[in-house]
Order: sequence, then structure tokens, then C-alpha cells
Amino acid sequence: MDLGNRGIRFLIALFVVLVTIILPVGPEESSITEREFDPAHLRIDNTLTDAELFVQAEKGIEWFLRNWSVKGASVAVAREGKLLYARGFGYASLPESIPVEPYHRFRVASVSKLLTAIAVMKLQEEGKLSVSSRVFGPDGILQDSLFANPKDRRVANITVAHLLSHQGGWTQRYGDQMFMPDVVAKTMGKPLPVDTKTIIRFALDKNLHFTPGTGQSYSNLGYSILGLVIEEISGMSYEVYCRTAILEPLGIYDMALGHNMPEDALPYEVSYFEVDNAPRKPSVYGTGELLPASRGGNDIESLGAAGAWVATAPDLMRLLLAVDGFDNPKDILSPESIAFMTDMRNGYAPVGWRATLYNGSWWRTGSFPGTTAMIKRMADGTAWVVLCNTSAWNGPELSSDIDQMMSKFVSRVPEWPRTDLFSYSVPVPLMPETGM
Repeated sequence: MDLGNRGIRFLIALFVVLVTIILPVGPEESSITEREFDPAHLRIDNTLTDAELFVQAEKGIEWFLRNWSVKGASVAVAREGKLLYARGFGYASLPESIPVEPYHRFRVASVSKLLTAIAVMKLQEEGKLSVSSRVFGPDGILQDSLFANPKDRRVANITVAHLLSHQGGWTQRYGDQMFMPDVVAKTMGKPLPVDTKTIIRFALDKNLHFTPGTGQSYSNLGYSILGLVIEEISGMSYEVYCRTAILEPLGIYDMALGHNMPEDALPYEVSYFEVDNAPRKPSVYGTGELLPASRGGNDIESLGAAGAWVATAPDLMRLLLAVDGFDNPKDILSPESIAFMTDMRNGYAPVGWRATLYNGSWWRTGSFPGTTAMIKRMADGTAWVVLCNTSAWNGPELSSDIDQMMSKFVSRVPEWPRTDLFSYSVPVPLMPETGM
């Protein structure tokens, strides 16, 4: 019997899925070292949405890319829990003219905070912590001696909920603690690069800007601290816990923490592009070189739980759909946890998200040099993800234009296909260890 190429590919994919089901990997067996360069079990490419019904709607995306000089982007759209559109635009790498495919990985910047918040809520559901738990002090979660004796006694009152909701007491009045490595290194008498714990100690040596819980100010520092909280409570590294407790159970295999230098890029990770004449920054490794912020001038690795994740658009969509409050697919968190993250009446929300409006629109943005990302959930069951490997001088304005672009895109598709792209299996060879 001649199965043909499609039949053979289907049988191979079925075998992979069955092996995954029969031989699951438990948290204690998972190893980042062993699994870092495994291929995704399911792969989606541009050919799956190469249809006439999208042509007119895609003109708006193409105009957006030209208008903002975006080199490459990945777009995904889901409706009622099904991935119905996933397509790359522009280039993942310009010198090689490699077109973006849905399986290319992008830095997602502060979209990472959504995953961190999910991890905290998951630990609470496991009974391992409470959002009202204190983080520092005699009865705090973090008992590392490095964090003892903070200058401001109010630090002992900071709770997990305060950090989740940017109410920890820090502002960016004198700069963002996570993006001033030279100052931290000089003040703390440490060599570059400085790690996350050193940055936290730097902050603890100064007074808080407001009493925890009495104000709100966006804080990358707070979410980086939450990464250490997750490690302490779970007994795993932050990345391993997120992978084993959240990502892999959802079928997400291509999300990983990113690196600073292009030579350390993950397999299928895009190149990053800043605006023309963007100022260079001293290398975070203390070499004295002036580097683009997206290639060694910013320390993405120390940012950790606040903004270091790299992901594909389809994988981010899987994560979004797992906490969107709709029944299909089943959420990975309880309704109570999702309400804590999204109900603006509770005094903490939005948690993880950037905004959760009463009309049912929730979104999360992320940006730093070379990266622009946005995901959105709407009340009618539509959700979308947009990842760009290019930044703009005015990040908020770019995010606003992405929102308008996607609103028009969704409205211009005359009829949505019925095929759920998540169910389409395309086995691929093993990824190379570096580059694309």
C-alpha cells in the first residue's frame, strides 16, 4: 500500500505524539541541558495559511511593516480556542535573507511577566505559597543572607502580591535598576556582568520610594525578584519550573530564556534590529566595547523573570489561551487565580497582564531595543499575538499601531478556516546547536 508523503509524515507525527503520551517526563527527570536543543514536537510553517482569503487583510500588516521599518514579524490569530492563522512576514535575518516563519523564535521582553505571574499563581494552587506571603525579613521567603538588613525597614512588609502588581515600593525615579549594570557594579564593588542577586542587593541598600501597597509603579526589579521566589519555593531553577509545570503540559516546547550575545542565540532565533543611529552602550561584560543594546549593551540574562523569554508566536498563543478565562481549551489556572490576575476591583489586577479592561479586552506588551511584542485577548473569543524583531523610538505608539493593525486584520478576513493549526503535525530535523 502506497501511503504517499503526507501519509508517511502523518504516521511519524502520530508516533511522536504517542511516545510523548506514554513516556512523560516528570519534573525530577527534566534537564535543561539535555532538552535545550530538542525540536518542537509540532511545527507550523507559512504554507498552512497561504490562502487567498487572507490576501487583502495581510496588506494592512505589510503596510505596517513598511511604515515602521520593521524587518521581520510573526503573527498568530486564534478564535474560540483554535489557532486559525500563523504567518511570518519580512526577514528573520537580513544578510542571509531568511524569511520569517511561525517557528522562528523572538525575544518577548515584558510579555515574560505573564508567564512569571502564571508560575506564582500555579505555586499558590499547589499550596506552596500564598500571594500574601512576605518576601523579605525574618518570616520572608527569601532567606539568603545577601538580602539581610535592608536600609529601609518597610522592605520586610513587601508581599508576593505587591511584586505581582508593581506595588513593592520601587519606582524608576533614578533609573531602572535592571538596566544600569555599570552603576550597580561600581556601587557594589563587583565585576561585570552583575547578576540578579547583586542588583537586588543594590536596591535594598536604598530607601523605598513609597510604602509597599500604597502606590503603584512599573517595576522590572519586582518581577526579577519573583523569579527568585519561584526558585526558592519550587526547589528548581526558574526556567525549569516554568517548563515542567506550565509550558510542557501545554505542549509548548520552544520557549526558553534568551541570551545577550548573537553568537549565543537559540536555534531558529531571529536577529534583532534597532532604530537608525540608536546609541551604543558599554558591554555588560565589562570589555569596554560599545555595543548595540540588543547585542550585549543590555543584560537580558540578568533580567530573567521580568523579560528574558524567547518564544514563537504559536507557543505564546498556547500560553494565552491557557489563561484566557474561556472553557476551550481548559485553562491551566483556576477561575479564582485568573480573577485575581484580571479583576480590577481587587486592588491588585492587572497581574502579569498590562491591562485587563471590564469590556473583556486583556493585553500584554513588551519592548526593549530590537524587540516589540504584543498579545491580546478579546471578549468574543478572538486572540492574537504579534512579535517583531525591530524596535522604535516610541514603543507605546508602536504598540498602539499594532493594536489598530490587528483590529483591521481580524475584521477584513471574510471567512475564517475551520482547521486548527495546533493539530497539524510537521516533523522536522533536530535543530542545530547555534544560530538558525
